[in-house]
Amino acid sequence: MKAIYLTGFMGAGKTTIGQELANRLQLPVIDTDLYIVEQVGKTIPEIFAEDGEKVFRKYEREYIQKLPTEDVIITTGGGIVIQEENRNWMKEHGTVIYLHCEIEEVFNRVSTDGSRPLIEKNQKEKVIDLYHSRLSFYNEADVIVDTTQKNIDDVVKEIDDVLKNLKSGDTL
Repeated sequence: MKAIYLTGFMGAGKTTIGQELANRLQLPVIDTDLYIVEQVGKTIPEIFAEDGEKVFRKYEREYIQKLPTEDVIITTGGGIVIQEENRNWMKEHGTVIYLHCEIEEVFNRVSTDGSRPLIEKNQKEKVIDLYHSRLSFYNEADVIVDTTQKNIDDVVKEIDDVLKNLKSGDTL
């Protein structure tokens, strides 16, 4: 089976859903942000602060292409889709699943999370603008699953059902 790439805005549930989906499908899961941290030896906030967003985006491009493309679930950082090269790579090498979450719920989930380098407390307009600037890229995914107001088990079951219904000649 080709890789399953989970994309979506911060707070959509990529990491949590990815871990649960991996358990259900008996596949390994790799988080691109964690992989970058391991490779570079800096946290993402440190990369942004010391090297800038441009360098972080370069790491995303480089490292996504070093990850396995078979029998794996890859959870991505929220901004990985802003680079066309990354979107094309994921579509070519797997099934891209966009985990959609309504912006108000996203804000509720991330507003107190200090580990998000592009978001600072009380920056609601910044979150909304960032969200809208990425929506068209997220919507290029093969599958869209809404995570708003859904529990983890329901989202994982929905993804599993979609994957089962894909024909073997499709993206899997």
